[in-house]
Amino acid sequence: MNFWKLTGLGLLLILLIAGWVLYDRYRAYLAPNVPGQLDDPYVEIPTGSTFEEVLALLSDRGLIVDTTSFRTVAKRLQYARPNMRAGRFQIQPGWNNLKLVRHLRGGPQATVPLVLTTERLPEEVARKVSRFIEPDSADFMALFTDEAYLQQIGYRQETLLSLFIPNTYDFYWNTSVQDFMERMQQEHERFWGKDNRRDKAAARKLSLAEVYTLASIVEKETNANIEKRRIAGVYLNRLAIGMPLQADPTCVFATRDFDTPRVTDYHLKFDSPYNTYLYRGLPPGPIAMASIASIDAVLNAEAHDYLYFCAVGDG
Repeated sequence: MNFWKLTGLGLLLILLIAGWVLYDRYRAYLAPNVPGQLDDPYVEIPTGSTFEEVLALLSDRGLIVDTTSFRTVAKRLQYARPNMRAGRFQIQPGWNNLKLVRHLRGGPQATVPLVLTTERLPEEVARKVSRFIEPDSADFMALFTDEAYLQQIGYRQETLLSLFIPNTYDFYWNTSVQDFMERMQQEHERFWGKDNRRDKAAARKLSLAEVYTLASIVEKETNANIEKRRIAGVYLNRLAIGMPLQADPTCVFATRDFDTPRVTDYHLKFDSPYNTYLYRGLPPGPIAMASIASIDAVLNAEAHDYLYFCAVGDG
């Protein structure tokens, strides 16, 4: 009798232990560990992060409730490594550790919509882009000022802005500076390969950078797309007869006095190759990123004999 009692108690103990182990496994793997509501479901894991840094990041951001169970599952699924997978990931409310670990280890990254508009300087481009993807502005400026690199891709510091076509682009958050620049070159080639843009530039005997430079002046002359083809025609007429462009925006760019409410003698007499009152022809490079509308306005400029135009008070 004692034997059977002991055997029964032993079996019961084994069942209790097995049940506890199964429950512990269930809780660690399958019980929800991401809160049911998230203020921000995205997390950016920096390049070179350790597992402990990722764990702290998830915890500090309120993306996991129980760090112990997450650590257990991460180690069992070999997610915990010296160098963790970097990127931007979208986390779903109510996920369990199994789903979360699998997603961070091999799931799709969330892209970042990067908006390029009409920045005036490479420094502004660097600051803008670094707000969207991982590298900081200093990383971008190091490449933007690397003359050997710029020469390799066909640009100078003065013409670099002509590489960028304002648009919205989807990037992975951990895109490197070099990969960003390669993407911009691809987008540049794609843009100029459409709508006979290269042929139209050649017909005007302008390089792509020269078209872009003139387009940047048109960009700063007016916000009204309907006026751009006519203004572009005026500037092309001036170039054709060797007349100075006399474009006020180039003087503003030369002085970097971007907040000025009006152009004064100081701007008009400021000695700079960008001052098209003092120097004939196009400036050394763009005075801003030119919108697609402004580029196409130069390529499809209105044919007329006008040499002048007048800006009204509202710009």
